[in-house]
Amino acid sequence: MTKASAPTIDLDSLPGHHIRRLQQIAVAIFLQETQDQGLTPVQYAALQALANAPGFDQRTLARTIGFDTSTMAGVIDRLEARGLVLRANSPDDRRVRLLSLTDAGRQLLLAAVPGMRRAQQRMLAPLPPAERAEFMRMLRVLVEANNELSRAPSDAS
Repeated sequence: MTKASAPTIDLDSLPGHHIRRLQQIAVAIFLQETQDQGLTPVQYAALQALANAPGFDQRTLARTIGFDTSTMAGVIDRLEARGLVLRANSPDDRRVRLLSLTDAGRQLLLAAVPGMRRAQQRMLAPLPPAERAEFMRMLRVLVEANNELSRAPSDAS
């Protein structure tokens, strides 16, 4: 029996390879710029989504930021343990817990915004200014067109 040889494929030609690398870079830059606040990108997204629309339940929050609901529970647990988020029973359904920012959560989010904005600028800095909006447009097209293929489709798309 002859062993089949593995195909030779140039990783540099694969969009998925570059997208994975860009995700790693984006997280690293975000963590550098927000290190004083000790937030991950997902924690920041959760806090910002709650600031934008207080009173989400955990499932709605997860769908809003495109995160799976089981992992979202751990994110909320950590934010709640830090005193940044409150869970309260829904008046309509006792099984549902509504989420809101605490004063400390609002203050931390406010403190994180400048670093988050610097991180976004650093991520796009290698592109000429005239190409940044087009890059963002193309990213949105790819995300929206492939949203339903995600393990955690977002309602925000």
